[in-house]
Amino acid sequence: MGDVAVGARSGHDGEENRGRPEEAAGPAAVGAPDSGYGSGTEDGRVTNGHSGQNGRNGGTEEEGVGGTPPATPPAAKKQRSFWKELPILIGIALVLALLIKTFLVQAFSIPSSSMENTLQIGDRVLVDKLTPWFGSEPERGEVVVFHDPADWLAGEPTPDPNALQTVLSWIGLMPSADEKDLIKRVIGVAGDTVECNKTGPLKVNGKALNEPYVYPGNTPCSDDDQGGRFKATVPEGKIWVMGDHRQNSRDSRYNQSDKNGGMVPVDEVVGRAIVVAWPMDRWSTLPVPDTFGQDGLQSQAQTRSSAAAALSVAPQGLALAGVAPFVWWRRRRTAPVETR
Repeated sequence: MGDVAVGARSGHDGEENRGRPEEAAGPAAVGAPDSGYGSGTEDGRVTNGHSGQNGRNGGTEEEGVGGTPPATPPAAKKQRSFWKELPILIGIALVLALLIKTFLVQAFSIPSSSMENTLQIGDRVLVDKLTPWFGSEPERGEVVVFHDPADWLAGEPTPDPNALQTVLSWIGLMPSADEKDLIKRVIGVAGDTVECNKTGPLKVNGKALNEPYVYPGNTPCSDDDQGGRFKATVPEGKIWVMGDHRQNSRDSRYNQSDKNGGMVPVDEVVGRAIVVAWPMDRWSTLPVPDTFGQDGLQSQAQTRSSAAAALSVAPQGLALAGVAPFVWWRRRRTAPVETR
């Protein structure tokens, strides 16, 4: 009994297997039913535990259904070289810069002293170009950049940027070198009456302005016959602008003989300067001074216009307030009733 093999393929030590020599045990006959207890084939290939089923399908799982070879896994995608991606990244950056410059924010360089000490020569300011797209118009006290409305810069020296500076300025990666842009402070808007007599103070709608931003040593108004003395009413769609360096600024005062009467069309305004971004030690915001928030600064026409706007909105508001309870009552009546 010492030469008897224990544990045949079926995994059972039944009576029919006792006494069978180990060398006599051979591979199962082709087509013979599997006992269902085996966990693999004789050559070591793993099956799903039902060799008979694999036999019906014509192959093992590793071979694939019907004996076909298994699907080859997709090869790992080769990563693109950095130098091939670099032009794409540069192109995307340029497009984003152009979009930002066109629709959001643009940098401008200050070439003159007409806005000292608020802005100094060489300062870089960031101009908000987004809000005008939503119908926002300049307000009193804001510092704005605008296109030259009527040759205000005639005779002034113009910068001569090289080709690279021109391209970088165009896409917004450098401050604009466009010599046809100016920067001033808004003093009067549509409906305002702005006046100066002798050395000041400057008045808007009869209210004297306290102007701490005016260049030290300057007077708010200039006592001269070239435009320093004036009284002008701003028409619709225009603004009246002045530089903070009052005795060194060719602004609305000295262009009253042009086609706009010294005014700047709102359509020519690029946007509001909001931040001095460069140099770093000059970084600061450009808020509206408190003097433009004083009571009674609006003209009578502007006050009537504001009241009319409020009255035009009031009926709609009252109608909405009256309808709301009715809608609530209707919803209560038509609310679904839960049944069980």
